[in-house]
Amino acid sequence: MSAVPVAVGRRFAWPWQRVAAAATVLGVAVLYLAFRGQYVLPHDDDAGVFRALNTVRDWVDDNRNSSPVFLFFVNQIRLGVAVLFDTLQAVLQGIGWLGVTGAVGALALVLAGWRTALLAVAGFLAFGILGLWEESIDTLALTLTAVLLSLAIGVPLGILAGRSARFRRLITPVLDVMQIMPTFAYLAPMALFFLIGAPAAAIATLIYAIPPAIRITALGIREVPHASVEAATSMGSTRWQLLRKVQLPMAKRTIVLAVNQTIMMALAMVVITALIDAPGLGEPIIQALERVNVGGAFDAGLAIVIMAIVLDRLTVRASQRVDTRNQEGRSSSVTRRRALVLGATAGAGLAIAAGAATPQGRDFPESWFFSFAQPVNTVVDWVETNLFAVTDAVKNALTAWLLNPMQHLLTTAPWWLVVAVVFGLGLRVSGLGPALTAAACLTAVAALGLWQHGMETLTTVLVAAAITLAVGIVLGVVAGRSSRYAAVQRPFLDAAQTMPSFVYLLPAVALFGATRFTAIVASVIYAAPPVIRLVEEGIRGVPPTVVEAATAAGSTKGQLLWKVQLPMARHALLLAANQGIIMVLAMVVVGGLVGAGALGYDVVAGFAQREDFGKGLAAGIAIVLLGVMLDRITQGAGGRSAAEQAARHTG
Repeated sequence: MSAVPVAVGRRFAWPWQRVAAAATVLGVAVLYLAFRGQYVLPHDDDAGVFRALNTVRDWVDDNRNSSPVFLFFVNQIRLGVAVLFDTLQAVLQGIGWLGVTGAVGALALVLAGWRTALLAVAGFLAFGILGLWEESIDTLALTLTAVLLSLAIGVPLGILAGRSARFRRLITPVLDVMQIMPTFAYLAPMALFFLIGAPAAAIATLIYAIPPAIRITALGIREVPHASVEAATSMGSTRWQLLRKVQLPMAKRTIVLAVNQTIMMALAMVVITALIDAPGLGEPIIQALERVNVGGAFDAGLAIVIMAIVLDRLTVRASQRVDTRNQEGRSSSVTRRRALVLGATAGAGLAIAAGAATPQGRDFPESWFFSFAQPVNTVVDWVETNLFAVTDAVKNALTAWLLNPMQHLLTTAPWWLVVAVVFGLGLRVSGLGPALTAAACLTAVAALGLWQHGMETLTTVLVAAAITLAVGIVLGVVAGRSSRYAAVQRPFLDAAQTMPSFVYLLPAVALFGATRFTAIVASVIYAAPPVIRLVEEGIRGVPPTVVEAATAAGSTKGQLLWKVQLPMARHALLLAANQGIIMVLAMVVVGGLVGAGALGYDVVAGFAQREDFGKGLAAGIAIVLLGVMLDRITQGAGGRSAAEQAARHTG
């Protein structure tokens, strides 16, 4: 193995570093034993911070119709968004199921081809067959409202970021925070300023969905070949001509992908906004989850998955056809394309006219209804009857041997010791800046009066993240070393990554009931797909020459994995850890709906009960702080380890 030119990173290169690390661990253990149960900051539902936030809410309520800030800014935004949503909803409802299905089929035929058109028509018919046509149309209208606003704001900002490095550096930290912020955290401030309902839901969805629109558009502009830009500039093009005739056309496919990602993010968020009284498919899911009625939630969950798949395939296929047409040229298919557009437009027009003019085209036939609720509930009953002993044993074992001890450790340790450990961990893994940020975030959680609930949430996140990484690394490594297995696994990952987070709660509730362990299971299902993909990419990214050299030196498959592929894929593994932990946090707090408790439950309680508004808002802020803390520690690890390896190479 010594002949292989691989720098295998070791965390402690010198003996004194190992001694110092062991002494640090020993010191922390001694401090914990000495101060266990002291400085623990127990939870107080009547904390001063909660009362202060309730006062802010009361001030907002009292001044909503008199303060200039609300009269001329906040209220106007809410009314403008409401008008856009009401218009889209009225149009979609007005042309009926026949008009919507025909229009979507025609749009898919023109943009993405006949196969996608068939998929779109079948998908939209499925909404009606499931008896969820009106809820699906409300969700579609809300998604379109948020996507239109996100693109209207995000694409110009992305173009600006793509053309100005200074603006890109300015906006990047803001986008980082927006992307790591769990979805729950958006809802409380939106409800405070924009009231509950569709406008607040659309604005919360906009905030969640706009970062990919900005980032991917900027990437598309930056990837335009420098030679093309120089050639256009040398020919006297102005900045506007350069943008309109060179950069935007050449970045067209990337911008379509930005639209795809914005739609997927928006669709994932609009379901959750049902917690602030947004209409759509989220309502039946939340009602079913509250009643632990898995069958009742299955139909709505299936409708959301179908909508996600249709919109995803439509936009992805559209972007691929844009690329194909660019390569083939325009002249060879102009006549055929015009005929296709005219035929699709005529068909859509007829369907819309029939849908708007006839009751049969407006109201979906009830005789076509079909529900999976009863069969699913039958399966759930069978699982609960026959597999209860197994699932209950797994749940109890992990709770007793992992969850409870870790939660006891974190909640009985002095708060300052936990902050110090986080600072030391951040300093070791990511450097001084991220360490200070992580420690400051954790201190802020204590200042919010949510230390105990924060530690309980952190416990659940750490356990779920550990299981997620274990599953993700094993499956990612297998996929990275076997193309046949990767081909089998890929469709499952594609489907899993298009599902909104609420849907993952359903199988977890069916198997384990409403407990905090359910949130862990749902988090693992939710976060494992991206971890598997990143690990697979890391393993596949190891240069073949290095693998061949190690094999020629006599390495076994195990040695090749442990001493070559995993060390060289270290950056991808750390990125996978970062993404996995952040996604786990987002799902764990959603698990507050099914018995996970802690911060997630505080947020839900803040929506449901007026007197708990301050606690819910503070919990949302605490979730953001935990997300930033975990992100700063794990995100810096990749860059630091890469720098260390580079230093070892040069050294």
